[in-house]
Amino acid sequence: MKRAVLLLWCLRTVAVAQEASSGFELRGTLTEAVNVSPALEASPRSGARVAGGFRSVLYPTWKLSGHWSVSGAVQLYSRPYFIEEFATQGYGANGDILNAQLNYSRFWKRGSLVVRLGQMPSAFGSFLLRYDDAVNPLIFAPMQYGYYYKPVSTNSMTGAQVDAVIGRLDARAQFANSNPANRRSVFDRDQYPNWAGGAGITIRQGFRIGASAYRGPYLDRHYAFYFPGEAKPRDLAGSGYGIDVQWGRGHWNVTGELQRFQMDYRAIRTFRQHTGYAEARRVLHPRWYAAARAGYVRASAFPGTDAYEMVAGYRPNRFQLLKAGYQVQRGRAANTFAVQFVTRFKAISIARD
Repeated sequence: MKRAVLLLWCLRTVAVAQEASSGFELRGTLTEAVNVSPALEASPRSGARVAGGFRSVLYPTWKLSGHWSVSGAVQLYSRPYFIEEFATQGYGANGDILNAQLNYSRFWKRGSLVVRLGQMPSAFGSFLLRYDDAVNPLIFAPMQYGYYYKPVSTNSMTGAQVDAVIGRLDARAQFANSNPANRRSVFDRDQYPNWAGGAGITIRQGFRIGASAYRGPYLDRHYAFYFPGEAKPRDLAGSGYGIDVQWGRGHWNVTGELQRFQMDYRAIRTFRQHTGYAEARRVLHPRWYAAARAGYVRASAFPGTDAYEMVAGYRPNRFQLLKAGYQVQRGRAANTFAVQFVTRFKAISIARD
């Protein structure tokens, strides 16, 4: 595990043909998946218990000079693919822009600075850095991350961010047009300034502790939980606070997060939620690994739940990954067996001196 854990996303998208002064590169990930769950049979989907799907994420990067670049991440997936969609109606394909930004970067012997402007994921937490199926050792995401009514959206927001590393310390600060609990497009109404940020320290190689937070107006007038008589959306703040830990040594990698969220209301009681998870991955053989995650959600407005996921992974080669796993959610008929076959590829690589 490298020191600048929270800059992995930046470094991966900014660094294209590092020895060249400019260039263009297009990488991608393609996942084919099969899910088996009783949630797929429930109303309103009322479909078959088995559903296949795909997800493709393309990562174009255009290096303009030694310091400037343009990078992006575009996602196309079938529906239902994510576990949140198992209980919703409809089939088809959806697309999202996960990242589209202009970057300025500087690197020194003991530090770095990256400034980004455009569409980007939230700076809160640590899971979004490994949201790609080829990077996530498990199949599903922790329960606090997702697309629909989650405290941390996995989709992108419009804003600006600064990431810095000095020795063992790393920090990031983000200013965005909406709150991670209810991300808004630049074409939507009820956009309000929000901030998010975090910092961490690498105590020793492979062991890092960090903290992050966000705050700002989160409601919009068409939100499912915006009721008649409520205050104006800009007067109600949504906030989140969390700590995260990453540890790696030998064949083991362990990651965990603890987070608390508060969504202010006046017409109804303020909503509070605390969540956490811990996951571990053990390399059994150069081609085989086993991974597990245990997580929980406790909230003021609905019964809490726990989730447990176990996955076995096999790498046929350095470009492909086969994952098979089972997730149990206590108190819900959403237990799921899933298989993913992930392929990483480089479509275009052009470098110029």
